Amino acid sequence: MKKLKISRKTKKKLKKFMDFDKNKKILYNNIYLNEYKVVIKIPINLKENTQEKIKIEKFDLAKCVYLFTYN
Repeated sequence: MKKLKISRKTKKKLKKFMDFDKNKKILYNNIYLNEYKVVIKIPINLKENTQEKIKIEKFDLAKCVYLFTYN
């Protein structure tokens, strides 16, 4: 798999963080698109039978109880 090169300008527009949905007990890897104020939520499949799909939704910090950023 070829690694994508992302410019510094693009990196400033993207923020990566993880959050945990305590109701569904799912950990999500998230990419926040600052320009559009939306987040792409990618479930981290901890259980093989989980049928969660990638979500795109308007970002709401109030919904995030367990949240941390990373590079």
